[in-house]
Amino acid sequence: QVHIVDSGGGEVQPGGSLRLSCEGSGLSLEQYAVGWFRQAPGKEREGVGCISKEDGSTEYVDSVKARFTISRDNDKNRVYLQMNNMKPEDTAVYYCALDSKCFRVISASPLGFVGQGTQVTVSS
Repeated sequence: QVHIVDSGGGEVQPGGSLRLSCEGSGLSLEQYAVGWFRQAPGKEREGVGCISKEDGSTEYVDSVKARFTISRDNDKNRVYLQMNNMKPEDTAVYYCALDSKCFRVISASPLGFVGQGTQVTVSS
């Protein structure tokens, strides 16, 4: 069965860190652009960031630049979203998503597989 699995969410205080993981099952994440979008209660989906399949370049939305980092571990067939200096406005359900191109992930409209989502809460 081909799917991807989100994990790593939780609750953290402002200024804290979390690492989300996206793991592929039955497919190789190396063959896809992989990223995340998020959705907070009552709000529309918002892209977060993405890592390309061609050269591993990354791009992020302005609200998370310099705080969030995406990386690949091809041996483990995983992609990670490292979130540092987190803010209450980062609170949302985060979804890992695949596509052939990052721009669709960044615009929160991926055409490929989407994970089940993981809750991230930033609260004091």
